[in-house]
Amino acid sequence: MPRFHCATALHLGQSLDLPAGAARHVQVLRLQPGAAITLFNGQGGEFRAVVGRIGRSEVQVRIESHDPVEREARLAIHLALGVPANERMDWLVEKATELGAASIQPLIAERTVVRLKGERAERKQAHWQGIAIAACEQCGRNRVPPVHLPVELAGWLQSLHQSPDATLSGGQRWLLSLATDAQGRPPSGAAGPPLTLLSGPEGGLTPAEEASARKAGFRPVTLGPRVLRAETAPLAALSRWADPTIREGTP
Repeated sequence: MPRFHCATALHLGQSLDLPAGAARHVQVLRLQPGAAITLFNGQGGEFRAVVGRIGRSEVQVRIESHDPVEREARLAIHLALGVPANERMDWLVEKATELGAASIQPLIAERTVVRLKGERAERKQAHWQGIAIAACEQCGRNRVPPVHLPVELAGWLQSLHQSPDATLSGGQRWLLSLATDAQGRPPSGAAGPPLTLLSGPEGGLTPAEEASARKAGFRPVTLGPRVLRAETAPLAALSRWADPTIREGTP
């Protein structure tokens, strides 16, 4: 059944016009009145709806039932990573969403090739958020991970000491590292406090940046003896640690 993200309040028996993007998708799929679709708004569960009227640019649907199913990982992992070059960040956002990342924080480090500021950074953020939404539509997640505005690594590390956000100020903090003292055993995938995972750009973090991360409470951990690409390492960690056990029911 086709799935569409609908960022609005949804209620049983409600009739509503789909957002422009979802309406275009319905038309591209050549769905007809009476076709069943799935809607989710990121606030929990998913809704079964039936297509009603299809106009030139609008599609009206009626919500018929709600399923409280959730497909989130048992361990919430918040990714913070140096932005890789070219289209690799697009691919990383898509796959991280599929693997269950709770949020994604793009970072600008000393060795980051792509430098994003101002309107360009805002456009990229919106683009990456759209990729995360599309990935949720495809993989079955009902909660869309936020992709935050790119920020400088140094300022982000400083914010960890000041932010009241529990996902930043509390929980576990791990740094993907090739240092000789990096732990070889990753954290457990069991449900527990949220985990913030820091991964560097191409070329990794500089020694000074890694020292600053450790000072901010990040513990070094290794994925093994091989050097993984900037877009591969965080995904390997997610697939190993997030424990994508399906958890059904209202959270």
